[in-house]
Amino acid sequence: MLFRRERRIGLDAPKAEWLEFLGIDPDIVNVRGPGALREATVFACIRILSEAVAKLPLKVYQDSDGTHKATEHYLYSLLKLRPNPYMSTSDWLRCLEVQRNLYGNAYCSIEYYKSGSKRGQVRGLWPMDADKVTVWIDKQGIYSSQNHIWYVVEADGKEFKLHPDEILHVKGLTVDGLVGIPPLEYLRTTIENAAQSAEYINKFFKQGLQSRGIVHYVGDLSPDAEEVFRSKFERMSSGLTNAHRISLMPYGYKFEPIALSLVDAQFLENTQLTIKQIASAFGVKLHQLNELEKSSYASLSEQQRQFYIDTMMAVLTIYEQELSYKLFLSSELDAGYYCKFQVDALTRADIKTRYDAYRTGIQGGFLRPNEVRDWEELPPVDGGDMLLVNGNMVPIQNAGAAYKKGGGDD
Repeated sequence: MLFRRERRIGLDAPKAEWLEFLGIDPDIVNVRGPGALREATVFACIRILSEAVAKLPLKVYQDSDGTHKATEHYLYSLLKLRPNPYMSTSDWLRCLEVQRNLYGNAYCSIEYYKSGSKRGQVRGLWPMDADKVTVWIDKQGIYSSQNHIWYVVEADGKEFKLHPDEILHVKGLTVDGLVGIPPLEYLRTTIENAAQSAEYINKFFKQGLQSRGIVHYVGDLSPDAEEVFRSKFERMSSGLTNAHRISLMPYGYKFEPIALSLVDAQFLENTQLTIKQIASAFGVKLHQLNELEKSSYASLSEQQRQFYIDTMMAVLTIYEQELSYKLFLSSELDAGYYCKFQVDALTRADIKTRYDAYRTGIQGGFLRPNEVRDWEELPPVDGGDMLLVNGNMVPIQNAGAAYKKGGGDD
């Protein structure tokens, strides 16, 4: 039995008593699942990753007759604004990315219209609790005559079996290509180290920055007397309210502090190393965690660029491929429909970089002025749909033709 009859506990019992009753040591730092977010570095890394995905517009494109935004497709507005009635696209993406980094997998149920003119179309996308989803690989053909993958979802005390086409599965780092590995399990020791360091600092300040020590007494004390003296002395000398106050000692007692500074314990070096290890595991650059030692403006710009290239491009590709394959029919895929994040939005806040890129594209002859005006939410202008090119540029075979004399005379 899980609960013993001989011990009862009320619903209004303190949290510590409940933890003790369940066999959980309340002093042990819990870094499993959402509990890992209590560690500052983990929280910051997952926040940075989730917001980096959520702030990019998600669009539907078609490339059958030249790539263009497929605004006429019904999925365009669903993915751009509201995947379900209760979440904006930003909230939906942020939720999936947090789950992907916590559990190694993010799951989203695909709801379809079952009747009417929209039958078979996607009605909504609903994030699922990754802790309640199990991936089953049917190697024996129990559910099907062929080997298949099924998703077993636990909800309201029941289990439901979903076909792979009924669920979006966004994976993190994966070994077998089918299921992502939970990063927190592999980083557990490092995260616990960081969390326990924060807990140590917290208790250090709660004690009023006062060090622990040994009380010398000539003679013997009974266990009860020791406990009484210890509780009275700690109540008198510990805590912020007693910081820098004079403590009174009974005659015959002598207090000898045990001083171990954070520098002597290499505490700060260990903390910095732990932060670097966690950030490296999540692919987050140190400057994003406000670790700006030995950094310059040029190096920060380069690190930010590397973050989007080395970390985010792989993450965005995972989302784009899963969404395109699961949300479109085979006929729509053949027609060239696909989902893509508009990564150009990253330069939205940097107007100089954005305008310089526009100028290069227009003068290079591969961007039309009206395309640029559309991105800037400006109305089109007459003549803006033509490709322009610098008149000084000529084919290489015509180089020097302007300097030759007419009629072939030398």
